[in-house]
Amino acid sequence: MLKTSTALAAGALFAEPVRAAAPPPTTVTPELIEAARKEGKISYYSALELNVAERLGKAFEAKYPGIAVRVERSGAERIYQRIAQEQGSGINAVDVANSTDPAHYLDWKSKDWLAPYLPDDVAKHFPPDQVDPDGLYATSCGWIETIGYNTNLVKPDDAPKGYADLLDPKWQGKIVKAHPGYSGAIMTATFVLSRELGWSFFEKLAQQKVLQVQSAADPPKKLLLGERAVMADGNDYNLLLSKEQGQPVEVVYASEGSPLIIVPSGVFKNAPNPNAARLFQSFFFSAETQQMLVDVFAHRSFHAQVTDKPGHKKLSEIKLMKDDPAGVEKMADEIKARYSKIFGV
Repeated sequence: MLKTSTALAAGALFAEPVRAAAPPPTTVTPELIEAARKEGKISYYSALELNVAERLGKAFEAKYPGIAVRVERSGAERIYQRIAQEQGSGINAVDVANSTDPAHYLDWKSKDWLAPYLPDDVAKHFPPDQVDPDGLYATSCGWIETIGYNTNLVKPDDAPKGYADLLDPKWQGKIVKAHPGYSGAIMTATFVLSRELGWSFFEKLAQQKVLQVQSAADPPKKLLLGERAVMADGNDYNLLLSKEQGQPVEVVYASEGSPLIIVPSGVFKNAPNPNAARLFQSFFFSAETQQMLVDVFAHRSFHAQVTDKPGHKKLSEIKLMKDDPAGVEKMADEIKARYSKIFGV
């Protein structure tokens, strides 16, 4: 569970001038369920891993029979592009979307593409700094971008302790890393690391013959396969889950600090299935669903009634790097271009 003090470490993600009064909190009523069943479906665009997004969809369908969830899963930057193309062409296809790049919500909000909807659980149990002041979106879950290594290939005493250690010549040809042009989480991490460590860090890292992959979920998989000994970034939850299953991997929360990744979710103003969309949003933020994300997928929740997964390091014990969605929004194109030039991909 993310305490308010810890949440502040992620930055004032939703600290914008209020344009209008936030909507009143909404509870799930028989009338809403019936209206959603008449629509019979929902189109859910997600940057969460496919197994997580599909589990959410199946759990929703089991709780509300008669409403089918169509999951459209891709990297956050691809989702952002797709929604921009659809909205620009007058195609109303998306009902609910979550992205691993909070900057996307600043853009969608400025274009008036999101609908105000405040689930009762969000109003009662989420810290204000993780809820848009106009009630257009809130943080559905989060995780941390970390360093990691394969314990069959790297001894604990030899493992990197921070980002500076990745520049040691002994890791040349042994590192895997994800790309900010595909992954919203890596976009955020790249912005944060370039700010804290400078672009010179990436220029030096590029000399290490890094294996470049797409998603933030890909580096942990390369470690598991033994294709690379160390990952320069990637989500912590896959490594945590794999380690629990006895796999030879270890998480390293960098000495310099680790980027905390926030995953907002929002309902679209022109959603083709508006009632089903609102019902899904309420389901997503319920204590039951939030606890499932923590227990089954080792994600982090801001819901005050959700308990931490036993054995996982608490956020209060981890040095976190502060995010800045407005900064990411402003620099996204520059980050992609500069990164691609440095790594040649």
